Amino acid sequence: MELIDSLIPKLEHFRMLGYWIVFLVSLLESLAFVGLVVPGAVFVIFAGSLAAKGYFDLGDLIWFATMGAILGDGISFRLGTGNPIPFREENRLFKPSYLERGKEFFARHGGASIVIGRFNGLIRAVVPFVAGLAGMRPGRFFLWNAAGAVAWATTHLVAGYLLGEAWRSVEVWATRFEAVLAAVLLFALGGYLTKRFFEKGGKQLLALAGSASRSLSGAISASSFAVNHPSLMAFLRGRFDRTRFSGRPLTLLGLSFLYVILLLGGVIEDLLTADPLVAADTRIENLLNALRDPLMVKIFLWVTHLGRAPMVVAVALTLCAILVLWRRGTFIVPFLVALAGACATAGFGKVVFHRPRPAGVAVYPEWTYSFPSGHAVIATALYGFVVYLLCRHTERWGRRLNILFAGLFLMAAIGFSRLYLGVHFLSDVLGGYLVGLLWLIIGISLAEWRRAGGHSATMPVTATRRAAGAFLLVVLASFSIWSGARYHPSRVLPTAVHTPLPVPSAGMVESFVRYRLPRHTETITAEKREPVNFILTADSDAEVTAAFHAAGWVPVLPASVAAVTRMVGSAVHGEHSPSAPLAPSFWDGKPNDLGFAQPLPLPEGTAGRTEARLWRTPLETGAGTTVYVGVVERTVGYEWGVIPRMTGDLDQTREELARGLIGSGHVSGHEKISLSPPAAGRTLTGSPFFSDGTAWVVHLAKQWSKLPQGFHSPGGYARISAVETIVISHGILAPALT
Repeated sequence: MELIDSLIPKLEHFRMLGYWIVFLVSLLESLAFVGLVVPGAVFVIFAGSLAAKGYFDLGDLIWFATMGAILGDGISFRLGTGNPIPFREENRLFKPSYLERGKEFFARHGGASIVIGRFNGLIRAVVPFVAGLAGMRPGRFFLWNAAGAVAWATTHLVAGYLLGEAWRSVEVWATRFEAVLAAVLLFALGGYLTKRFFEKGGKQLLALAGSASRSLSGAISASSFAVNHPSLMAFLRGRFDRTRFSGRPLTLLGLSFLYVILLLGGVIEDLLTADPLVAADTRIENLLNALRDPLMVKIFLWVTHLGRAPMVVAVALTLCAILVLWRRGTFIVPFLVALAGACATAGFGKVVFHRPRPAGVAVYPEWTYSFPSGHAVIATALYGFVVYLLCRHTERWGRRLNILFAGLFLMAAIGFSRLYLGVHFLSDVLGGYLVGLLWLIIGISLAEWRRAGGHSATMPVTATRRAAGAFLLVVLASFSIWSGARYHPSRVLPTAVHTPLPVPSAGMVESFVRYRLPRHTETITAEKREPVNFILTADSDAEVTAAFHAAGWVPVLPASVAAVTRMVGSAVHGEHSPSAPLAPSFWDGKPNDLGFAQPLPLPEGTAGRTEARLWRTPLETGAGTTVYVGVVERTVGYEWGVIPRMTGDLDQTREELARGLIGSGHVSGHEKISLSPPAAGRTLTGSPFFSDGTAWVVHLAKQWSKLPQGFHSPGGYARISAVETIVISHGILAPALT
């Protein structure tokens, strides 16, 4: 299962193009006044984070970004020397106030303003232009320009690189709860940065688009085609008339509606033809199932509750009542049309497509069909109309953006909750968003048409009416909390009989072929990593644990924030425990079930050990024992203090473990098989590895029985002898005389 490779083409194929994109973005970021509306800094930081994952070389990125920044500032300087730009107050992009601000900054800091200005978003694209306007000598400007470009490119790319390394630490060590929480916070941070960009440069971007459209319109109007077809040109000009609803508002709404229809048609086509989007559905569900955490499930049950029928009815009734109280009743009919149409279309789509729900991953049962997601439909139509109303009655640009992005975050959270709870596929949610957006456009169009027709005359709202509306919002919030606390969906899913998969007589390799079992491990984001190089058959986890103990291995502590923190603290003081937690790895969408380590004879103060990760499989041998698959590898030291540095010698560590287990005398049989082709790649922590593709199959001897009363073990088994009993307590093995 390799999610990243399934969703997008491999980034490695676009490495050279990526360098040139960084060059172009850096140039535009530095270009006079254009840089006001280009989020180049954010893009460069993102490129730095990709360098941390190995997609780009950090040094090459710094070179390309520096050259782009130098060239962009050079062009701006040359434009200032010639000064061909007309500055007028009515020109939203080239305002005299922007120029004056740049002049003041340049007068205050002199040549150093070229460097300092690069880190000031408001004047970074103006200062080089002002330097040219002020007659600064080109040689002096070039020196300051080069210094500023190097500083800007290096700091932004290194910042992105450090963020990428931080995320790599999350990938390596995070528990399921922490990984999902980190992803949600990262999504929220991206939304916040996007909002900040539009808050600062959105109006300028709209002004630039408007200026370009007016220039294009003027050029077309002056053409011979316009002269020969006056009626057609009059019709086209009418479609962009801002003063009439049938002009620009209807044109934009109509084009949006058509675009969404085409997108929805593409999703439906993918659904019917099982295109890559649908193929990715199952992979994403398996990934989210592997990341499922009890606390996170509770959180997303609260989120998904916002799209359930009781909350939808409560929000709709409250909104209608507030619209009446605040004398905005003309919006009620468009709102109800959008909401009712969305609900009806969602129900109709479920009946038409008959798509089953995801199998075996749902937190609770849903008895309707899957496509489209009703929650996604309702989230877009209902809460989208609320966002429209709030933006319609808000004048401040910043406040409108806050409302818009808060609404988008809520809609995204509701849709993601359906994926995380395992009750919908990704294509269901995407289709639901598009259906809801269609009806939202219809509702907004109807509301704007009624408003243009004079049906929405603004009436004053008294303080009493406002207070009554606020009281209704408090009641709605109280109902939301009360109903959410009482929402406990039945966890009783349709009984699934998990029949063990018998190992065929043809051998272990045939098992992987017949049952399509993965032969490689994967990261938390489902990227393929090391091949399986060890297979065990045993009666229980405790039998495996005791066998590893006999071979000189110790079980490790579970990976948690507290355990990893203690490990880092010990490493700082030169202490290294062999039972320190392993970085979690995944196989078939599941984190490793067992983990063991064996310390290496290294110099004092050097951390190093051989690590084994094992997973229980659904395979069962003819003798009734369970088949475990695993990966054995070696780590020496840490990167950034927390990321284990793996040596990549998978074949040697495999042989050492096999010799240890076989030499312990507790093995009934063993064989070496060719499980996968020879391959080179990256380990879980990003270190290079090579494997010949072979694996040892070791059958543990049946000489285990139940533990005496009072002893604790994950599986309840241990080896009983007259000399020693292996006691498993809190994950640590200790010998006890009997």
